[in-house]
Amino acid sequence: MLTRTSLRAGAVAAGTALTLLLMTAPSFALAPAGAPAGSELLAGLNPAQAIGLYVGCPVGLFVIIAGLVLLLTKPDKNHS
Repeated sequence: MLTRTSLRAGAVAAGTALTLLLMTAPSFALAPAGAPAGSELLAGLNPAQAIGLYVGCPVGLFVIIAGLVLLLTKPDKNHS
């Protein structure tokens, strides 16, 4: 017998699956005529630039965000 909790869990799972399916639909769309392919967009990058773009930038952003979080949530020493 189905309980109310199992029905709710099934509805949430089905809703999540449907939402993900609808969100991925644009990724299957065809590119407009004359649009450059993905490899043509990055054709001018050498390996060091590609590493900097795909590794350095995310790591740098992570360090900046983590530093801000630590700085803004540091406990105050006067209130011990």
